[in-house]
Amino acid sequence: MARWQDVSRFALALAQTEERLSRGHRQWRVAEKLFVWERPLRPKEIEALGERAPEGPILGARVQDLHAKEALIEDDPHVFFTTSHFDGHPSVLALLDRIEADELRDLITEAWRARAPKRLLKEHDV
Repeated sequence: MARWQDVSRFALALAQTEERLSRGHRQWRVAEKLFVWERPLRPKEIEALGERAPEGPILGARVQDLHAKEALIEDDPHVFFTTSHFDGHPSVLALLDRIEADELRDLITEAWRARAPKRLLKEHDV
């Protein structure tokens, strides 16, 4: 089971990453671009999901494209999901208390790669 401390540790280990607080929720950015963030469900999302609405901490993560998003959700729907708010957007939601540490590190690294400037990717070959 992952925790927010794990998210922070993995994210801040990546080049030019900073942690911020926005509206009381943590977010991590690379070169001013958001790549992972704390994302509790909103009331309309809870209502729309009904009994399927998960409980617990939720991490939002940017992915390379919609195909990557769909693949994550299909491969492990116990951990990954989305809401209508993210329709057509290359971001996925992950249940923090269900994701393994290695998978979390990979998700954060790929999110960073999706948002980092090309020069930074070349410099740090992550």
